[in-house]
Amino acid sequence: MGRPDPEEGQLPAPVKPPDGGWGWIVLLGCFVITGFSYAFPKAVSVYFKELMKDFHVGYSDTAWISSIMLAMLYGTGPVCSIMVNQFGCRPVMLIGGLLASAGMILASFTTNIIELYLTAGVLTGLGMALNFQPSLIMLGTYFDKRRPLANGLAAAGSPVFLSSLSPLGQVLLEKFGWRGGFLIMGGLLLNCCTCGAVMRPLDMAKKKPKKGKKLLDFSIFSNRGFIIYTISKFILVLGLFVPPILLVNYAKDTGVPDTEAAFLLSIIGFIDIFARPACGMVAGLKWVRPHVAYLFSFSMLFNGLTDICSARASNYTGLVIFCVFFGISYGMVGALQFEVLMAIVGSQKFSSAIGLVLLIEAFAVLIGPPSAGRLVDALKNYEVIFYLAGSEVVLSALFLGVASYCCLNRGKKEPLPENNPSAGGGSDTEEAESDVQEAEEHSSDNHQPAHSTDNAVVVANEEANHVAEEQRGEGGGCPAGDGEVLARDGCNADQMVERDSF
Repeated sequence: MGRPDPEEGQLPAPVKPPDGGWGWIVLLGCFVITGFSYAFPKAVSVYFKELMKDFHVGYSDTAWISSIMLAMLYGTGPVCSIMVNQFGCRPVMLIGGLLASAGMILASFTTNIIELYLTAGVLTGLGMALNFQPSLIMLGTYFDKRRPLANGLAAAGSPVFLSSLSPLGQVLLEKFGWRGGFLIMGGLLLNCCTCGAVMRPLDMAKKKPKKGKKLLDFSIFSNRGFIIYTISKFILVLGLFVPPILLVNYAKDTGVPDTEAAFLLSIIGFIDIFARPACGMVAGLKWVRPHVAYLFSFSMLFNGLTDICSARASNYTGLVIFCVFFGISYGMVGALQFEVLMAIVGSQKFSSAIGLVLLIEAFAVLIGPPSAGRLVDALKNYEVIFYLAGSEVVLSALFLGVASYCCLNRGKKEPLPENNPSAGGGSDTEEAESDVQEAEEHSSDNHQPAHSTDNAVVVANEEANHVAEEQRGEGGGCPAGDGEVLARDGCNADQMVERDSF
């Protein structure tokens, strides 16, 4: 007749994201993982010339190493989601760190290019994928109010590591050769295990797995906001990575010396380092965060227009100006992309959502840059490529902004109540309401007596009400869950609205 035993599948009051404390250590780990995941596939390109000599292959053959890494990072998203939902973030990250390190260590002993594809490409790429996705999930667990800033700081790991790993790889290549460099880089990737070890879950009595538990939640496709986001990101990725990939060759073809041409990427990286945290701070402002999707749309529009306006740049000064504006806009996109997704689907469904989004983006990654390269070979004209890439990015921005306004904001049954908390997904009330439902389902599955079921539901309801009261005390209004606002305490049932907006 008393409070149900946690061993029977019930939950205590959900833990509120600390927005600090150990969360800063989690943020540091996410910073390192993001840096390795995005920068490592590009940094290994410094070894390509030596690999071409030793294995007697062409540049396109060695370039497949980086392509396979990126394909594994994006394409294995659903696999990562299933593993995280089944085993948790920390075990998956520890395994991923070991795989990433083992891939580079084994690559140092390879004797042909196919073995490199399987070790440095598939194995290391899979290991980094198993680290990247869980680190973002843990970041969303530890941060709520400061989540936009946290996402911006974590995203800064990409330009920081790119500016560090490439020079380091060159030094290792000169002193130890490509085999020694791969071996040492494999040792560096063991730091991913350290990052995984610090990703401890928030303290709570844990759920007992339910029968028929979903390993990959496809119900997110019923969320109109998620559909709009996914389509927009697919169009975006088609053109986003094309300019930085072709920039150096474009500069060389216009007569810019090799060293100055390579420095253009350093300009983008340097600006990017500061643009991401700054954009995260802006996105966290009270009057900006409820409209973060439109800020994301603006950042994409800014990036696309930068490509279009710079297509005719014919001298080094013009290219430097392009790099400055591209670095700012590119950093804004990188800082906001996962924050917007978290705001759409909430923390509970984020693990499934990011896996499915990355899988869809994998097709765009494989289509976009290679298609642009073939057009350059056919047309011998970089100007057309910049116009095309910029137009694709602009189209993605317009689609996100217009579709969000027309299909979401104007499609609401009623406007949200005043003083509604910021539209960040995965609120504590949402999790408490989910606990109520799970308590009911678990009780019915195990055929417990009716009075025990009622007692469990009452306890869970009290916890949800307690969280709701705390939220009203902080800024008050009806608590916003994922999908709809539920009637509770001072909220009327007829105020129930769909929350497909961001």
